[in-house]
Amino acid sequence: MNFKIIHTLLLCFLAFCTNAQTSFNILDFGAKRDSTIVQTAAIQSAIDACHTSGGGQVIIPSGKFVSGTLILKDFVELHLSAGAVLYASNDYKDLPMLPAVEYRSLKDKSGWSALIFAEKAQYISITGQGIIDGRGKGKKGRPGTAGGDRDGRPRNILFISCKNVTVTGVTLRNSAMWNQHYLDCEDVFVDRIKVYNHANGNNDGIDIDGCRRFVLSNSIIDSDDDGIVLKSTGTAPCEDILINNCIVSSFANAIKCGTESTGGFKNIVISNSIVKPSRHKGERVIKSTTSGITAISLEIVDGGVMDGVSINNILIEGTECPLYVRLANRGRKHLEEASEPPLGKMRNINISNITAYGVGNFTSSITGIPEAKIENITLSNIAFHNKGGLKPGNFTDKNLLDGKRHDTVSSLSFDTYWKSFSDISEDEKGYPQPTVWQNLPSYGLFIRNVENAIVNGADFRSLAPDPRPLIIAVNVDDLTLNAVSFPKKQNKIMLHKVKSYHYRRTQIYK
Repeated sequence: MNFKIIHTLLLCFLAFCTNAQTSFNILDFGAKRDSTIVQTAAIQSAIDACHTSGGGQVIIPSGKFVSGTLILKDFVELHLSAGAVLYASNDYKDLPMLPAVEYRSLKDKSGWSALIFAEKAQYISITGQGIIDGRGKGKKGRPGTAGGDRDGRPRNILFISCKNVTVTGVTLRNSAMWNQHYLDCEDVFVDRIKVYNHANGNNDGIDIDGCRRFVLSNSIIDSDDDGIVLKSTGTAPCEDILINNCIVSSFANAIKCGTESTGGFKNIVISNSIVKPSRHKGERVIKSTTSGITAISLEIVDGGVMDGVSINNILIEGTECPLYVRLANRGRKHLEEASEPPLGKMRNINISNITAYGVGNFTSSITGIPEAKIENITLSNIAFHNKGGLKPGNFTDKNLLDGKRHDTVSSLSFDTYWKSFSDISEDEKGYPQPTVWQNLPSYGLFIRNVENAIVNGADFRSLAPDPRPLIIAVNVDDLTLNAVSFPKKQNKIMLHKVKSYHYRRTQIYK
């Protein structure tokens, strides 16, 4: 036989063997295009075979498949083809509670539950144009669990202490709890995903929790609860995080660092993104606002240090409060046996090129507490245009708010406002969210308990008349206001216990 023919046949054979070893279609392992049966065993068999062979791609072809918990393993790519839908089983027996793992965090008290789970895996991926649907509507917590967001409702994706993770292209919807939770992971790349999560309580879009070197880009997230959330529910910090080119909608907080902050946040960049009202028109689980509570929230309340945050080029449509920066002392422990966390720190925060229009009257705020001031925060080239329309003298009655939840429609007052900054409690142990204070006594910015604050280039205005002053600053060591513009009738800036202030092209009223 001609040597060239032999050589060609050998190459074809090797190519066939290589393909056979690296591509595993779940149909070859007994899965069927039948959404009436649970096919966990077949899909898991494909994952196990792929892992045993050294890695490759597990293919979920077009069609509808129902599964219980799947364990993703080293070097395995779970690929959902266009037209593929992976549904979570409706039976909790197929999604058992998994025991707490080596890395401990606030959320593990009852163990874990997820549709797709991995712990200490490396080089794992979820790719494709298919859909992962948690079918979380109506799913309740399990008996005997810790309750709240630790009640055993399954996440769609939960990866713990994994390295070199990629999630691209897929659509994720209808989880019973948080949609995706990446806990103590390193070198994670999430790109071009679509999230629609309006099925249950605690329906966050994506939770990046104590991770290092994490990139989230080019994605669309629409959630009932918080949208993009950075957390630190254990001792590991959220560090070296890049969020870029995303469109985020939430009935709660669109882009948020907090509330849990034990391990802190360092080197966070958020850029080139849009925050806008949710397109969800059905029943809402979060019954607080129709446009969202905040666009951007930065919070240290359970110890930890936030150091080095850059937020740039964000367009905000709607939402009650464009910016909420909060350093307080709730002091929640990440484990029952842990020591109470010390006072946290916030420093070196730069927020620039932010445009917010049609926003509510809750007012953007930058607030520490007297014993823990925020250090070095700069706002540059910002434009906050609120709705206004409050009636002069229609003041909030503190007695009407005492004892009520601060995050439901029945307890929120959109028409009244606080008469004076002295009426605003420090609330250092409370839940960090602007619904605690609601309409603050200034309409542009409320700054309190800060060491160094710079506002460099800002445009504040109300669409309808607003009786409140433009800016109130209280207990600030050094304040700089440069090129702050506003309508003539809304130009009052009030300073109280401001040790040093500098202003240019800005009128100051004491």
